[in-house]
Amino acid sequence: MQRLGPWSREAWTVLALHLLRSSRSPNTGGLFFHCVQGGLVQSSAREFAEARMKTQLELNKEKSSFVIKTPKGTRDLSPQQMAIREKILNAVINCFKCHGAKGIDTPVFELKDFDIAGQFDPMIPDAECLKIIHEILSTLQLGDFLIKVNDRRVVDGMFAVCGVPDNKFRFICASVDKLGKMSWKDVRQEMTGKIGLTPDVADQIGDYIQQCGGVSLVEQLLQDPKLSQNKQALEGLKDLKLLFEYLTLFGIAEKISFDLSLARGLDYYTGVIYEAVLLQSPTQQGEEALGVGSVAAGGRYDGLVGMFDPKGRKVPCVGLSIGVERIFSIVEQRMEVGPLIRATKKIQTTETQVLVATAQKNFLRERMKLIAELWDAGIRAEMLYKKNPSFLTQLHYCEETGIPLVAIIGEQELKDGVIKLRSVASRKEVDIKREDIVTEIQRRMSES
Repeated sequence: MQRLGPWSREAWTVLALHLLRSSRSPNTGGLFFHCVQGGLVQSSAREFAEARMKTQLELNKEKSSFVIKTPKGTRDLSPQQMAIREKILNAVINCFKCHGAKGIDTPVFELKDFDIAGQFDPMIPDAECLKIIHEILSTLQLGDFLIKVNDRRVVDGMFAVCGVPDNKFRFICASVDKLGKMSWKDVRQEMTGKIGLTPDVADQIGDYIQQCGGVSLVEQLLQDPKLSQNKQALEGLKDLKLLFEYLTLFGIAEKISFDLSLARGLDYYTGVIYEAVLLQSPTQQGEEALGVGSVAAGGRYDGLVGMFDPKGRKVPCVGLSIGVERIFSIVEQRMEVGPLIRATKKIQTTETQVLVATAQKNFLRERMKLIAELWDAGIRAEMLYKKNPSFLTQLHYCEETGIPLVAIIGEQELKDGVIKLRSVASRKEVDIKREDIVTEIQRRMSES
């Protein structure tokens, strides 16, 4: 299973520039998230597509035909896929905004990122980042999950007391990170055979990295005769103890595991690191497991932003990344293979709340009057673009697109001064006074 990879240099450059613009004083800070708007065409993407099309046309102007191909690394999404993806994106962005984030747009990246920049008291913003991951994964209901935490100071201190040479730290980090998908035997073989550690050093590392737990493990390691003598490790462990205190106050400590095998071998991490994983496959029993790796990750990177500042100003940062594409792949595969999912209601591919329909002929003008009233009231409504569509066709359209309500008007309804409101799911119909139809639709939408 694949883990979340590092951000590209371009991603960090964009983030650094935004942070430097907003961090004029070392005592100021800010919250930021940047995102890709799924399959929505942004201006830069549209300009690129138009330029590409123009070039293609010029290259093929003397040919009888040409083929339009999807660019490598991209794919087209169906309306149903787009609806699912948009719901995921909305859940992530809404959570970010609930925590006071400001948006910055970096449309070349496929992650949803949340970052807190500035000088703050220890572990308060770090705890909030973990709370955000917990909220998002709980909202998306992907199944049971666990958030693993560690600290790079603990990792480096552990390697030091075990006798790992300084020039092998990063290589050992990469090996330790594989423990979730490889056995300790195989990881140990890589350390001793490929990297060149002595068996004794590898075994000392193994004694540590095969441990995981909660705050009790942190307290235990604070008394460890070797780790407690290492300044880096001691600082990291003290901060982790404080972090667990805050996580308990946030009510999420039971979903957090202090995991010494979490190393995240990226040089820019300087403190707490974390990674969220699904504990079980979201498929039904007996079906093939879906392997998508971690779905969120992050950590503290206090020295990175200063690398992009000519004056070398230090801007402490902590952040997280949500793997939107990996989450989307889980939901998408679940829909393809899960029999219980196939049996549930269709995914709504539009945001339409009501279809204006009729069961009789020659009611186009009345449908147009009614839909205009709904539009003017801010209700998302549609009608079929035919003078006399069959009633069955109109109902099938609602079922296919997931439109929840049908506002039906006919001779009897016109005579009685009512609109018949039909629930597509239950097929129940009730007569609503014409002057109350807007209020009734709004009430039902607020309750759904």
